[in-house]
Amino acid sequence: MAVERSFVMVKPDGVQRGLVGEVIRRLERRGLKLVAAKFMRVPRELAEKHYEALKDKPFFPGLIDFITSGPVLAMVWEGPGAISVIRNTMGATDPAKASPGTIRADFALDVSRNVVHGSDSPETAEREIALWFRPEELVSYDRSVDGWIAEEK
Repeated sequence: MAVERSFVMVKPDGVQRGLVGEVIRRLERRGLKLVAAKFMRVPRELAEKHYEALKDKPFFPGLIDFITSGPVLAMVWEGPGAISVIRNTMGATDPAKASPGTIRADFALDVSRNVVHGSDSPETAEREIALWFRPEELVSYDRSVDGWIAEEK
C-alpha cells in the first residue's frame, strides 16, 4: 500500500465540543503520522475555495457560514493508504449511516455537524493540502515505530 498524505479538519463543532484530542488520538492509534497542523479561523475566501465543488448546491451558503463560524484544526496526516484509512476512521458523511466505532457514529447526529472532514481521493488531498498549507509547513520525519505499523515496501 502506497504512503499517502491526506488533509483532515476538525470542524467548528468538533472544536467547540472538545473533540480535537479524540480525533488526533484515533488517527495516531491507527498508525498515521501527523505532518502538519494549524489551529485557525477559516477566512471566507479559503472556505469558498475549499468547498468550491459544492458552490451550486442549495446548502453551500450555510456550509460556508458554518465552517467560518469558529476555529478549526487543519491537519495533514501521512501513512500507507492514509486516505481510505482516514475515511474509514471518520465514518460515513451522514452520521446516521456511519459504522459503529467511527468518529461520526460516536460523536455526531447530523450531516451538517459531523465533526470532521477528510480528503476523499489523492487528487482532492493534493488540492486541499496545497490550499491550507505551504510546502515548508509539511514536516517529513522518521519514527522508530513505523516498521511495527506497516511493512516497508
